[in-house]
Parts: sequence; C-alpha cells; structure tokens
Amino acid sequence: MYNPKSSFQPYHLIIVQDGDPSKIIKVPDGFDYELYNRNDINKILGPKANCISFKDSACRCFGYMVSKKKYIFTIDDDCFVAKDPTGKEINALEQHIKNLLSPSTPFFFNTLYDPYRDGTDFVRGYPFSLREGVPTAVSHGLWLNIPDYDAPTQLVKPLERNNRFVDAVMTIPKGTLFPMCGMNLAFNRELIGPAMYFGLMGDGQPIGRYDDMWAGWCTKVICDHLGLGVKTGLPYIWHSKASNPFVNLKKEYKGIYWQEELIPFFQSVTLPKDCTTVQKCYIELSKQVKAKLGKVDDYFNKLADAMVTWIDAWDELNSSGATAVPQGLCQVETFRLIEAQQVSDS
Repeated sequence: MYNPKSSFQPYHLIIVQDGDPSKIIKVPDGFDYELYNRNDINKILGPKANCISFKDSACRCFGYMVSKKKYIFTIDDDCFVAKDPTGKEINALEQHIKNLLSPSTPFFFNTLYDPYRDGTDFVRGYPFSLREGVPTAVSHGLWLNIPDYDAPTQLVKPLERNNRFVDAVMTIPKGTLFPMCGMNLAFNRELIGPAMYFGLMGDGQPIGRYDDMWAGWCTKVICDHLGLGVKTGLPYIWHSKASNPFVNLKKEYKGIYWQEELIPFFQSVTLPKDCTTVQKCYIELSKQVKAKLGKVDDYFNKLADAMVTWIDAWDELNSSGATAVPQGLCQVETFRLIEAQQVSDS
C-alpha cells in the first residue's frame, strides 16, 4: 500500500495548485508544506505573475522560484512509489540525490554507463583526464506503467504499458538534446534553477504539454555551455493513469509541428563566453528565441518576453542577501503538482 507519509514526510513540500483557486485542497496532518494557488502567485509576483502559466502543469515552476532549498524533486499527482524487480519499493528521492551528488561525464561516453555507481567504473580506453567528471545539475527519472507518450502515439498504442525496469543511469552527452519529462525530475537549484522555466502554456496560450520539453531544451543548452551534467535513467516511479489523448492532441498539435523547427534551433544555439551565469545564459537565449523563433509564430515573441520576466522575478525573490541554508539532505524540497480535477483535462 502506498504511504505518502513515508515518502514525503521527512522533506519540505511546496504544493502548487493548478486551476481554480477557490477549490480547497486539504493536506493531511504531519507534513511540512507550503500551498500556493493562483491568487498567491498574483499577490507575490504582482505584474510579473503573467510569466506563470494558468490551468496547466507549467505552473509548477513557481515552486522552484520560491523555494530556498538546494535540491528540488518534482513529481505529478498521479505518480507514486514503484517497485523494483525484487518487489522492493523504490526510494526515488534517494536515487535522485545519489545522481546529483555524483559527477557526470558529458564529454566522453562510458559504455558501462555511470562509472560512479557501485560495482562499475570507467572502461578501458576512457581518458584519465576526463575521469573527474563535472557537477551534475539535473537527474531525470523514468516511469513504469503508463509511458510518457505524445497524443498520436497514445492513440496508436492505447494499451501499451512500460514494464521494463532498466537498472542504469547515464549522462546525456554534450551537444545532445533530450525530451525532459517533469513528472519525476530532480535538480540542483543552485546550479541550474533559473533555467527551469516551464514557459507559457495552458489557459490563453496556443500550446500545452510542452512545458517540460521547453525547460529541458533550454536547460540542456545552458548545461552544455557552463560545463554541467544531466543524467537520465533511475529512479523509476509508478505513473498511475493515462491522460485523455484527444484532449492532449488539442494541446499538442501546434507543438508537434513547431518542434521540427525548435529542435534545429536549439541544436544550433551558441552562447557567448561572457555568459558565465545561468541568468546571463537565459537572457541571451531569450534574445535568440525572439530573433529566430519569432518568425515561426508570434507566440515565441511573447515567450521570449516571458523568459526575461521570469529571470527578473527569480532575481527579485532570490537576492544575494537571502539567508544561506546549511547543506545536506535537509536541503531537499519535494515539489508536488496538484491539479484541480475540473480543469486538469480542459
């Protein structure tokens, strides 16, 4: 039986309510948490709140902004504890922290995958000069049961389930993009936090379900530029339900076309040497989005402006004078997206 207290009680929770702010969410006793709805976001950010999506899971990034913890773990409300092939419950957060605390190897691929895990190492022929690795900024976990498919694939394979447990973690090589899924994701907020903007999606926008994709593409380009690592693989969570493929198609169809131009754009992005912080990289990236993707659709001009607003809001809430928090596992913030059911599929 799934026990949320054993999974999340040791950590501070930030819960962002997606949808109707008048709908009351009751959190069980025994949790250390903050709960934010749209009214709270508007109050805290004022005019800058227009960079946070409404009626879409992209609103989760507000939690990243207000957090003061070093490590963030974000998970959807339909995701639960999975079991490994032996039947043992998987501690997803523990594995994410292991991934984030060990280096990444983006410059040379190790054929035994993550050389820092127990029972493995660098293989013969791996350059000794690269074995120190680089700091890991992102840990991207996977899912058992319902796979994270786009709407066309959902429609073609409505009964498909992922039952394969692959006991592996690997670094995504430099220069390689990937489809980042936000339902089982952890990252080092101090290293890459300002790049984890989930864009303009949902209510009033022409696109949805590309929030985590957008954040992943931006984050990967910036990690490559700053010499940071991104890992994918373990841990697994149990994705309990499939969303409506017809609703998803309505949200995704422009993105499906646009991504054929978005991917070449991100593959060709270069950032100047003077972009030495995540914020500087992100502002430069916003300029290139406006200059090159604005021609694809005016939406990207609005998105580029929202990217700048996001950084302004991030810096405003995370000034250098903020109190430092001691390092350690107490630094973990678990972020859980709660969707109001009446708007989650609209």
